[in-house]
Amino acid sequence: MDPKSIRLGGSLEVPSVQELAREQLGTVPPRYVRPVQDHPIISDNSSLPQVPIIDLQSLLSGDSKDLELEKLHRACKEWGFFQLINHEVSSSLVDKLKIEIQEFFKLPVEEKKKFGQEPGDIEGFGQAFVVSEEQKLDWADMFYIVTLPTYLRKPQLLPKFPAPFSPWLENQPLKVSFVTHSLPAGRSITTLR
Repeated sequence: MDPKSIRLGGSLEVPSVQELAREQLGTVPPRYVRPVQDHPIISDNSSLPQVPIIDLQSLLSGDSKDLELEKLHRACKEWGFFQLINHEVSSSLVDKLKIEIQEFFKLPVEEKKKFGQEPGDIEGFGQAFVVSEEQKLDWADMFYIVTLPTYLRKPQLLPKFPAPFSPWLENQPLKVSFVTHSLPAGRSITTLR
């Protein structure tokens, strides 16, 4: 299957937020300003609900498997995502990935544009799901890439990556794939900590 033919969504091209910030504008462009009613006012965040935390080791063990499975079910049904702990992916690996991602975003805009989204696709550098010229935008640039399953990878993106990041994309997703296979069918992981 040709990964170039698989599209996970599309996005209109918009200016890089990094480029806009470099222009030292007097005001934030209107596309990035949301009405006041869009901003929740939170005076006490101690009463906010907490993201569900699922313990993979508890999910796999006999002693607390049923309780953890129920927590997983509620997290997926009520939240749609969860944080996974005790997944055996080393914290040094996660920390290294965070550093490499930060280094990618420190690159000059011209360098990051080499990894830009192609028309009709969300993978690459840009903004996701921009569908109209009037749409309010996030004040952020992003980079999105599919690493697993491997047949969905975009090979035209991988060889262009900076040296420290490219080997990670080639090898590390396979190291964390066991986590996905350890979970009950139909569940997904959104955060590794």
